[in-house]
Amino acid sequence: MQERGALPPLKSEHASRGEELRRRYRLAAAVAVAVVAADQLTKWWAVDALASRTITLVGPTRLALSHNTGGAFGLGAGFVPFVALAVVALVIVLVSVGRAAASPAVAVALGLVTGGAVGNLADRIFRAPGLLRGAVVDFVDLRWWPVFNVADMAITAGCILLVLVSFARERSAPGR
Repeated sequence: MQERGALPPLKSEHASRGEELRRRYRLAAAVAVAVVAADQLTKWWAVDALASRTITLVGPTRLALSHNTGGAFGLGAGFVPFVALAVVALVIVLVSVGRAAASPAVAVALGLVTGGAVGNLADRIFRAPGLLRGAVVDFVDLRWWPVFNVADMAITAGCILLVLVSFARERSAPGR
């Protein structure tokens, strides 16, 4: 006679898909938090260390403090409150989309973009002259491109990663 013990319940496909989505959401959130922390720490350092000097790194690249009171690339200074509100909406959308990230690469990309947006939005909210009009601290100066910061780098890297992932997905799609 064969004895049978209790079998562990089988995980449903839906439950394991849900766990995978939660894992990707946590990954996106962790990347976003790391970007915000790195961005704010480097801005804090730049405001302190670069207030009265410029540091030359390699070739034309230097670290020089700049305060961007405009929008992207310093454009549209009169529209900054509207841009800031659009960024708030973007962050809400990214957080919602992050819950359904299709892959770990997409989760990382969404985390980079979200973290960068939140990092620059924090400047708009908390730096002078005040709520939604604050100046973003920039300090990486290539001299041939507008001065930027860690948040800008994260947004750019996240967007590039999203494009690369979409091209890879398109190439591997059935029927190609």
